[in-house]
Amino acid sequence: MSDPRKSRLKAAIGIAASLVIAGLAAWVFADRGFRATPAMIVGGVLIGALVVAGWYVSGHVGYLAEDPATLEEKFFATNSGRAESFSFIGPAAYLLELLLFWTDATRVLTFGIAALLGVIVGSAAMALATRTFRWEGFASVEDVANHVVGGILMGFGGVTALGCTIGQGLTGISTLAAGSFVALAAIIAGAVAAMKFQLWRLERAV
Repeated sequence: MSDPRKSRLKAAIGIAASLVIAGLAAWVFADRGFRATPAMIVGGVLIGALVVAGWYVSGHVGYLAEDPATLEEKFFATNSGRAESFSFIGPAAYLLELLLFWTDATRVLTFGIAALLGVIVGSAAMALATRTFRWEGFASVEDVANHVVGGILMGFGGVTALGCTIGQGLTGISTLAAGSFVALAAIIAGAVAAMKFQLWRLERAV
């Protein structure tokens, strides 16, 4: 017999998720430019579907209710030992660890590492297929410094926030985690501040 409290909790979560989705959709589609760009709409739907697919693969396909060795539930091929979806901060470190200690049998190719490699290979394949692939370099010493500082800030922020725009902004938000909303708000605020700073510098140079 099901617990009424759990049923009410699930219903409340479902309602909350529906309201959040409806609010975000209304905010996004309020922009006329976005509505007039089908590619962006299709891309957004596909990315959202991939996040859901990640949860399904790691939390359902790769789930074992009782591991014969430990008699405990097990999630196969995840670094956290729990259900996971797309994230790049942690998997990048796990990939480096796998390459450094590849002879260690406990280091395996996990969902996160495979997803990270898949994005790299898929992006390269798409760029080659559409003939948009090109090599790019740094314009100046200042450009190198900006990228170095940006990379350091990105790495530090991604680790301390437990995710980036993908891990927190997409995967985390899909769970309605309060911390993910805080992290996403901080990411947006930081991006806006950086763009305004760059615009201010360009205006001064002119």
